[in-house]
Amino acid sequence: MAQYFIAVIGASRAGADELTAAEAVGREIARNGAILVCGGLDGIMEAACKGASDSGGLTIGILPGEHRETANPYVKIPVVTGMGYARNAIVAKSGQAVIAIGGGYGTLSEIAYARQAGIPVIGLNTWQLSRHDIQDGSIVIASSAEAAVSLAISRIMENSE
Repeated sequence: MAQYFIAVIGASRAGADELTAAEAVGREIARNGAILVCGGLDGIMEAACKGASDSGGLTIGILPGEHRETANPYVKIPVVTGMGYARNAIVAKSGQAVIAIGGGYGTLSEIAYARQAGIPVIGLNTWQLSRHDIQDGSIVIASSAEAAVSLAISRIMENSE
């Protein structure tokens, strides 16, 4: 089985439904043998890492600060950047696909970095983009965690052909 990297992005403060979805996404990523990349902190990042970790998956946290101890307890590989929000570019570009769950402006910046790099973005209850009152469509909307991971992997496979 090929090794895929899927970035999971979302807010550090999220509602219960979003946290449940993030944990399910993490589980699905691990079940599919992919590696989860995230910002390494709490909220969506921690929930996704918990799901992946509990299912035996590998998790990488791209941390904004100077100390690996700030990573959530489910990050297996903490990457210290000392870059603050600038690390969002690294998170987004480290995935071969990105799954956005909810999120604020930091999530929106990661979506933009991914799309600029041609990396597919799958969304669960996240941003929708439009330009000149026309729906953009660059975020593929998924109905469930399972669908989000399946879409991410299929987009990765399409891009590698």
